[in-house]
Amino acid sequence: MLLLNYNSLLLSMPGGTEWILIILAVLILFGGRKIPEFMRGLGRGIREFNDAKSNVQKEIEEGMNDKDKPKQQA
Repeated sequence: MLLLNYNSLLLSMPGGTEWILIILAVLILFGGRKIPEFMRGLGRGIREFNDAKSNVQKEIEEGMNDKDKPKQQA
């Protein structure tokens, strides 16, 4: 079973020739000047996603810590 899944994963991954064709298609479609702009936007999106993920994780951890602390009565 594991061998079958590994082999199907290898068959679904693009090889060297496929990557070259993909890169050429991107160059033709977007041109050399648009690619750095696209990559900057992609980097910003990944950074924002990671910031949001860490904020959610921090809020969950804070909520768990607050739950563990006994509440003070006024």
